[in-house]
Amino acid sequence: MNEASTDILIVGGGPAGMMAGLLFARAGLTVTVLEKHADFLRDFRGDTVHPSTLELFHQLGLLDELLKIPHSRLDSFSVRVAGRIMRIADMQHLPVAAPYIAMMPQWDLLNFIATQASVYPGFELRMKTEATDLDYDSEDRVSGVLTSSGEILRSKLVIAADGRRSVLREKAEFPIENIGAPMDVFWFRVDKPHDYAGDLAGTISAGRFMVMIDRGEYLQCAYLFAKGKADAVRQEGIEKFRASLKTLVPDLANAFDQIEDWAQVKILEVSLDRLLRWHRPGLLVIGDAAHAMSPIGGVGINVAVQDAVTAANVLAAPMAQGKNPDMLLEQIYRRRIKPVKRMQAVQKLAQDRFIAPLLARNEAIEKPFLPLRILNRVPVLRRIPGAVIGMGLGREDIQSPKA
Repeated sequence: MNEASTDILIVGGGPAGMMAGLLFARAGLTVTVLEKHADFLRDFRGDTVHPSTLELFHQLGLLDELLKIPHSRLDSFSVRVAGRIMRIADMQHLPVAAPYIAMMPQWDLLNFIATQASVYPGFELRMKTEATDLDYDSEDRVSGVLTSSGEILRSKLVIAADGRRSVLREKAEFPIENIGAPMDVFWFRVDKPHDYAGDLAGTISAGRFMVMIDRGEYLQCAYLFAKGKADAVRQEGIEKFRASLKTLVPDLANAFDQIEDWAQVKILEVSLDRLLRWHRPGLLVIGDAAHAMSPIGGVGINVAVQDAVTAANVLAAPMAQGKNPDMLLEQIYRRRIKPVKRMQAVQKLAQDRFIAPLLARNEAIEKPFLPLRILNRVPVLRRIPGAVIGMGLGREDIQSPKA
């Protein structure tokens, strides 16, 4: 390996990149995280911190401090179908320190991780620094990155955690498998009415499906519609969109009047894909850059964070001893690809069997679907979807060392 300015260069200051930065710095390595934006503020980023991720902070001794951040908690899920409330998932019995989802703004989570990582002398966070290409040594090994300012930053290992539109995975020309998704999502927020019960996770009707996330003073809403139909919905006008929302969730009819124009409505173009290879000498890809998850279950952040944990578990100790990480990168892929495939298979099943038929449906729903009725009637069965959503399908505890 050529001379490097840092042990690990992480591109992308999202959950996977920041958690990786914390864990590697904690192990005594020098780590630089590059974030192209000036801050972590984004509209409608995934704001669900699941029990699996909360447990990692518990293992780090940081959970109590994390939970001082203003947040709301969700330990069960209900949906309204055909005028009936169906209780479908329960996380209260999970064997972890925090058996619930913490709803907190992602920028608060990322700022918290950055603060904790900055305790370690080897950690550096560079904002407003965009990586645009990979740099290679004379043996065609990735040796660093080029930035938009023309700077070359070199490291012993580059970790690409730059999201589902990753520039670095494209530059590395990794093959990708596109699994596909039948829907896109409109994200918007409305102030929460004082008399809102707040016990619903979603509302289902013929051709329509909306999820409401209670954020304390406001509701973060996700309106699902058939993929590629965003322009058609917009062309019908904001008034018709508001009217559709009011018939879907009558309890929030007055709140929806707050949506005055399309500037208040953001689109998430849903994708479900994964790289067929996550690494080459000098480079590892993790998080959404390695596998874009569907918003189903809100598990994307938590799967990405697990990638970071596995990477640190495998690499931190050997790299602290001065070993070349290249021979270990395949091990990370092998440990993570099965859990990723399992979760994406669950999401695809939900897309194919439930969401796609629902969005294509024209006739009214007369009664809740059989699986929902079974979950509603048998409380113990709700623990199964609660465990899948809350803990994922194959997780690791933190085993990387603390220097």
